[in-house]
Amino acid sequence: MKDLGSTQISQQAWGIDNDYALLHDVLLGHPNHYRWVDAGPIIRRTLQNQKHTGIKFNHNTAIAQHAEMVQIYENAGVKCHYLESDEVLHRNFFARDSSAMTPWGALICHMQLKCRRADYVTSIKFYQDNNIPIWNYVTAGHFEGGDFVILEPGSVLIGYCGERSEQEGAEQVATWVRKQGWEAQTVPISREFVHMDGLVVPLAPKLLVACLDALEDWVVKWLRGKSFEFVDVGYAEAKDLGVNLVALGDDRVLSMQSSPKLNDKMRALGFEVFDPDMSMFTLGGGGVHCLCQALRREPG
Repeated sequence: MKDLGSTQISQQAWGIDNDYALLHDVLLGHPNHYRWVDAGPIIRRTLQNQKHTGIKFNHNTAIAQHAEMVQIYENAGVKCHYLESDEVLHRNFFARDSSAMTPWGALICHMQLKCRRADYVTSIKFYQDNNIPIWNYVTAGHFEGGDFVILEPGSVLIGYCGERSEQEGAEQVATWVRKQGWEAQTVPISREFVHMDGLVVPLAPKLLVACLDALEDWVVKWLRGKSFEFVDVGYAEAKDLGVNLVALGDDRVLSMQSSPKLNDKMRALGFEVFDPDMSMFTLGGGGVHCLCQALRREPG
């Protein structure tokens, strides 16, 4: 497989101030060395229930599912860029977590899982090789990109469950965001959802996909106070990463086959929904939002 990690992006093209407008460039990875290992509550649940479900990991299926996702991006006019694959960093293709894109440059994260602790190496290399400015490096505690959710220009929701992102890391990132004149709200979340993007993901201006039952009441009240509306995701779909979708812009959404109720809701609202089977990844700990990092979108 050709390594596209060195694909050049102009310095002027980087950055996002939202996570719903037209997507131009996305950072992915190659699941060449992917395997199921105990790497958090979602995949742990898969592994612990295997004798009852009979579900097994199939690498060829995973490669085919990932390729279908890439094809959807390319057909939507999104340019795909890739982290270098590494046999040791066998989960770095979950490109959401080792960094986070901001309007000010890339945020390099500090991951807690032992098997992902050095994923930052391939992230830093990618940004340096492509002349994309690095804004900051998390140092005060563990923090991962899936907990950095840009709700809209000027407002970020930052989560922490303790098992992955920690409060110290979340508060450090929030301080940096506030120094840029943006609002940043830090929120504790249940470890079963791993990251904030398992609970809240923007779909369109003032419209969020969210599992309201799993959010604290004060968080929902805060979001409603900012005039956000919701496409609510039930707990059963949310625990299987239903919220973890990607807005492509122009009323198009990359979702997953495992979220039929949510997909029906979005179609009823007029969205074009792409719903590939991503089971090798959702059962393994991450959905399509976990697999990507938006590098460039239209301004919100």
